[in-house]
Amino acid sequence: MTQVPVYAHGPLRVSTLVTGPVQENAVLVWGPEGQGFLIDPGDDAGQVLAWVRALEVQVQAILLTHAHFDHIGAVQPVREALSVPVYLHADGLDLYAQGAQSAARWNLPFVQPDAPEHGIVQGQTFVAGGLTLTARELPGHAPGHVVLLASTGAEGFVVAGDTLFQGSVGRTDLPGGNHDLLLAGIRQELLTLPDDTVVYPGHGGPTSVGRERGSNPYLR
Repeated sequence: MTQVPVYAHGPLRVSTLVTGPVQENAVLVWGPEGQGFLIDPGDDAGQVLAWVRALEVQVQAILLTHAHFDHIGAVQPVREALSVPVYLHADGLDLYAQGAQSAARWNLPFVQPDAPEHGIVQGQTFVAGGLTLTARELPGHAPGHVVLLASTGAEGFVVAGDTLFQGSVGRTDLPGGNHDLLLAGIRQELLTLPDDTVVYPGHGGPTSVGRERGSNPYLR
């Protein structure tokens, strides 16, 4: 497979893999013991599995920031191959169930995944060895959207899904979108983090809270 980036945050590691025609970022996060979580496996299940195996990460669960089809397209084959459960906020279940229908509007192939085993709520923690991720609810782009925060002192990061991007924010013109709600959530859940917190978005390259606070035109 092609070379993928691996970012260091103290003892923690983050890698991103661009998947599918919508160029969605699947995110792999793990700690020093090699245990971690796979977030938003959007498409290209074979490449996702090769990536996980190449990095020798012991995936404990699949965590979904939200349920748009481009973020869940590889869920079923990957969960079966890795024998891991799937977590999604309850407010995203209807959208999740409509994945195949949504992909069909774009004439894209899609494998509808079985229902998630577990929900996600505000403040829920996910622990894998020395890695802890904390969920924060941040709807507006999609119902039940969450971001996943790892606090490592001066080297914290957040997997932000489709909430905050380099110089932009998530679109809110899709069903269940709410622009004011999204901006309020970004200000409450993300801009309250330290400036050097790295943001890993669902599309495009990483950025930081400080960079977006200072230059993102949607946040002025």
